[in-house]
Amino acid sequence: MLDVVIRGGQVVTPCGVQFLDIAIQGEKVAMLAVPGAQDIVGAARVIDATGKIIIPGGIDPHIHCNWPSPPDPEGGPQRFSAPPLLVSRAALFGGTTTLIDFAIWNPGETLSRTIERRDKDWHGQCHCDYAYHVMLQGQIPPRILEELPETIRSGFPTIKIYTTNGRPGREGRKIGYGDIWEILKVVAKCGGVTAIHAEEDDLVMHMYDKLIREGRVGFEHMAEVHSALSEDLSFRHIIRLAENVDGASLYMMHVSAAGGIKAIEESRARGYPIYGETLPHFMFYTSEDYRRVNGQIYHTYPSLKSEEDRLTLWSGTTSGAISTIATDGICTPLCIKVQGHRIDDTTGGHAGVEPRVSVMYTETVVKRGYSLERFVALVSGNAARIMGLYPRKGAIAAGSDADLVIFDPQASRRLSHADLHEADYSPWEGYEVAGWPAVTLLRGKVVVDNGLFHGDPMQGQRIARKIADEIVSGPTC
Repeated sequence: MLDVVIRGGQVVTPCGVQFLDIAIQGEKVAMLAVPGAQDIVGAARVIDATGKIIIPGGIDPHIHCNWPSPPDPEGGPQRFSAPPLLVSRAALFGGTTTLIDFAIWNPGETLSRTIERRDKDWHGQCHCDYAYHVMLQGQIPPRILEELPETIRSGFPTIKIYTTNGRPGREGRKIGYGDIWEILKVVAKCGGVTAIHAEEDDLVMHMYDKLIREGRVGFEHMAEVHSALSEDLSFRHIIRLAENVDGASLYMMHVSAAGGIKAIEESRARGYPIYGETLPHFMFYTSEDYRRVNGQIYHTYPSLKSEEDRLTLWSGTTSGAISTIATDGICTPLCIKVQGHRIDDTTGGHAGVEPRVSVMYTETVVKRGYSLERFVALVSGNAARIMGLYPRKGAIAAGSDADLVIFDPQASRRLSHADLHEADYSPWEGYEVAGWPAVTLLRGKVVVDNGLFHGDPMQGQRIARKIADEIVSGPTC
């Protein structure tokens, strides 16, 4: 007997959108069949999805749990962003079933130790499935380059690097271009993807010095420091470097400006495997929103930009420059998020993992007429492909994990932090979504059912990943 059959829904599959019945056996999709097919009659549970859309579980490829928060101005111990236990619960309520965080290498340790240390934050403490990018920082010793191949083979094929320290007083993140070149060569040879936080460090630090000297230190000036020009220059610098490494592929994180979009488009047109990620708040808000009450809630690094930049990000979702929409989620209480008021002390990230899928459905399908397939690609399928999870994740197909979201396009609601499950504020406060997940399944188990949570922190699994050859051989998605 089958475990679950979902009937009557409009299913978004890799082959298009069809009305299909979905049969689930154990953790996998066992079969897709035309409605009412006799060979899938009989199941322990039958879910009626009439009038609803069934999509693969969302994948957020850029979040930060247990991330260091700014120091308490009154002193006290180090504070951290919300743990996987809280963020994964919110993710499932919002239809996201897989999260990708970061295992941060510290100088002096092995990469295997880095992963072991990060596992202590996640193992048995996550309601959904998860994976890590391995983040390198600072000066890279030769032995770490020697350890990278085994790390990639072990299921960690995405390597994160910074081209900047981000702000004054934060030393040790920036990796020099010589080390970046060596990292690109090793990662390319092993079939991995290098994920980049790219800003032109000299220009960023120059602007910090300039604005502080001029007394223009309010965070509303953030876009002058983390500028569109910085993104343009840094993207072209790192892309040009990668184009000169055989087989190198890049995942450009949190694209925020028109110059970044153009640099990605031009490289993809030359046939290089460059993939862009942006964030919902870069697509909705501009630097003018910093001037609103508690305007810090809209900020993450690098910064909000101009209206022209915002509109160009939307064009990137149709040109191919933007492959994925992530959150860069760093979930903290409002008191921490608005604690800093200066360009050099404002907290990055925000609480946004839960509403991501519904907000993007509203803005892409309902308001802009995108196809359901394109919407699913942006919030799930492309991340699965680029990150080496596909077709286990990011697809509704026989043999794929039964990570499914039964999305109700009639369940419009006005968002309020009081109804969400992340923090005591939301940058989406008052936004009206045109639908919401009714049921979320993780590997065949119903974990959210019409507002009731049935998750289990022991159920979340760390997923080993391997990137398909097609992803690193050309701009595939």
